[in-house]
Order: sequence, then C-alpha cells, then structure tokens
Amino acid sequence: MSEIPVIYLARHGETVWSVTGQHTGVTDLPLTDRGERNAVRLGERLRGLVFTKVFTSPLRRAARTCELAGFGAVANVDRDLMEWNYGDYEGLRTVEIRAKRPDWHLFRDGCPNGESPVQIGARADRVVSRVRAIKGDVLLFSSGHFLRVFAARWLGLEPAAGKFLMLDTASLSALSYEHDLSEPAIRFWNDSRHVGD
Repeated sequence: MSEIPVIYLARHGETVWSVTGQHTGVTDLPLTDRGERNAVRLGERLRGLVFTKVFTSPLRRAARTCELAGFGAVANVDRDLMEWNYGDYEGLRTVEIRAKRPDWHLFRDGCPNGESPVQIGARADRVVSRVRAIKGDVLLFSSGHFLRVFAARWLGLEPAAGKFLMLDTASLSALSYEHDLSEPAIRFWNDSRHVGD
C-alpha cells in the first residue's frame, strides 16, 4: 500500500485587520512585523517536510507568508485559495454587522454582494479535487475562513461546518485519511506552538 498523503494548511500571518477582527476578504493587506516574524517561525516548523506541490493564494498576506516560510520559489498561485469575498461586509467586524443584522452568521448567510457558503464551498471543492489528484504531500497557504470551509469539504461536510474549526494566524493544520483514501480525516488542527510575540 502506498503512503497516505497529508495536506498541510498554513494560515497567513497577522495583518492589521486580523488584530482588529475586521473581515479581510479581497483587501490586499500586508503582514504586520509580528506577522512576518511568525511566518518565518512557521517555516521553521515546516523544516524537514517534503512537499510534492505547494500552492498559495495570490493575496499578498498569504503569498508573503509562503515566501517567508521558505516556499516562495516553488509555490504555484491558485486563485481558488483566495479568502471569502465578504462583499458589503468587507472591513467590518462581526459586532458591527450584527448591530444591523443581529441574526447574521457568515457560514450560514454569506455576504451581500460577496460570496455565499455555496459559492465558497464550490471553490473549496475545486481545490479538494486538484489536491486529491496529487500523489504526495501538499502545502496550501491561504486565509482563515477559506481554509475552514476547505477542511469541511475535505471531510464531506457542508461548508457551514467550517464554523466549528477556528484558526489562528500563522497556524498549521493537516488533513489526511484514516485507513485509506475513502476515509478523509483531520490529522491535527490549529497548531500554533511555533508562533511568538
């Protein structure tokens, strides 16, 4: 039996908006100084692992994290790895959105003039299909909400199940299979022990 592949998920390092809790979809923010330091530490955490393919979101917070972690030269840009498009809610914090729409929940409702859970789920499905076709370990650099939906779809769950999978900046997670390729599973989730101040 061949070795079971592992798909590593790296969330980008800290940005100004991740500190303030503002929804950052298509706004192309740079990393903070702390975000850059933690991207380097993420690279140290990944040292020694070998990947058949590396993919990154084109947004600079993910691409820069990929570069600082030491994978910029080998990464392929994949637009499907972009963060959720928050539309009218771009730049807003959840408390601000709920002040106007108290029952709003991202993973259930999506965003007006942005993406619905079905739309981001379809993007995640495309990435799942591409990754499953690769024989070997894969590393993905992306953003929190996209990676949460990706993990839900990897497991065969609805996109809304991503609400249960929190992710810190510069964290590392891994998806794989339990016994064989018919049993997708989480290997570990939201490992941020390498992250510093």
